[in-house]
Amino acid sequence: MAVSESFNARRTSLWADLAVLGVALVWGASYPVAKGALAYMPVLLLIFYRFTLTAVVMGAVAHRDLRAAPRRDLWAGAVLGAILCAIFLSETWGVSLTTATNTALIISLCTIFTPFLEYGLQRRLPPLGVMAGAVIAIVGVMVLSGGMGALGAGDLLVLCAAGLRAVMVVSTKRLMEGSRMSSAALTAVQAATVAALTGAMLWVQSGAGGLFVRADLAAWGAVAFLSLFCTIGAFYVQNAAVRRTSPTRVSLLMGTEPLFGFALAWMLLSEPATLSAFLGAALIVSGTFLGLWVERLR
Repeated sequence: MAVSESFNARRTSLWADLAVLGVALVWGASYPVAKGALAYMPVLLLIFYRFTLTAVVMGAVAHRDLRAAPRRDLWAGAVLGAILCAIFLSETWGVSLTTATNTALIISLCTIFTPFLEYGLQRRLPPLGVMAGAVIAIVGVMVLSGGMGALGAGDLLVLCAAGLRAVMVVSTKRLMEGSRMSSAALTAVQAATVAALTGAMLWVQSGAGGLFVRADLAAWGAVAFLSLFCTIGAFYVQNAAVRRTSPTRVSLLMGTEPLFGFALAWMLLSEPATLSAFLGAALIVSGTFLGLWVERLR
């Protein structure tokens, strides 16, 4: 019986890991896609439409779970939605001011922030291997960007988003511990919160007219991709996976995202693939998997 339970637990963990890697691939694609969409609509409007579509779809999928959800869980989902809104404001404004390659690589520093935040809340240091992996990843980002002095405003906004991602992962684990709310319902609440906050900002900024935009089919296709794949699919999987494993493990797996982002930015946007970019990406991924291996042993 114990052997069977152990096998099932390992199999569940493996599927969770593979699902998070899939999220990393999709999110890696989101940076060049968002970069292209920003040529047709401003940051707030892109986030508003992205999460409005997400909220409508996930609200329809999870309407029964939402009606049955305790008020405490709904409030927790709204808090996580507010953090998510801050992440996307920083990240999307960042990608509008820097390259998709830099965005994908700098955002991966959340793999460094998460274990320090998670263990710090327990008043402990992360394992030495995790810290060593973090140092390697930091060196990789510095190699890619040309050093801290070369980081521009867009890069710093993405760095802020990386820190907020770490807060998001740890907060999800803590706020939803023991929650009966489904991952679909949680994603719906988060999306609705982001849509409401960005919609309010647009209304204050430009009135009702600020909610409208003229864009071609490619731009709306980008919004649909960002919503259906990068938001609905990705956040549903992440919300489910973080309940089945540790926040540090999820964050470390998400550290493969910059490799996908780097490759897709080169393929889709023809951003330069220099030797320093290859070396930086290799160091980031190496540091990520060193930390992941140590976390698995733990």
